[in-house]
Amino acid sequence: MVDLSHYLPILLFLGIAIALSSTFVFLPMAVSRLTGSHKPTPEKLSEYECGFPAFEDPRSQFDVRFYLIAILFIIFDLEAAFLYPWAVSVFTLGWTAWISMMIFIGELALGLVYAWKKGALDWE
Repeated sequence: MVDLSHYLPILLFLGIAIALSSTFVFLPMAVSRLTGSHKPTPEKLSEYECGFPAFEDPRSQFDVRFYLIAILFIIFDLEAAFLYPWAVSVFTLGWTAWISMMIFIGELALGLVYAWKKGALDWE
C-alpha cells in the first residue's frame, strides 16, 4: 500500500495557489461590476489591436518594419543580457573572456552599422 501522506503539503500548496490566483482574477472583476465602473460603450467594445483600430481585412499585409524593429530590439537586448554578467566577473575571467567579449561586441557593432546603412532604423 502506498503512503499518500507525503503528498499532502503539495496538495495544500496547489489548493492555496489555485485559490489565490482565482481571487486575483475574479475579485477585481466582481468589484468592478459592484462599484459601477463596468459601463460598456460602443467605443470600449470596438476592436482595437496593436495601437491601430481594426478597419481593414485582418488578412491584409502588415508592414515589415514593425518586425524588423522588433528583431533588432531583441538582438541588442540580448547583447545587454550577455554584457551585464560578463562585466560583473570580467576581472576574474581573464584576458580570454575580455577578448571574446570584444569580438562579440565588434560583431554586434558591425550588425548595427549594416542595419543603419540599409536603412532599417529609418522610419518614414
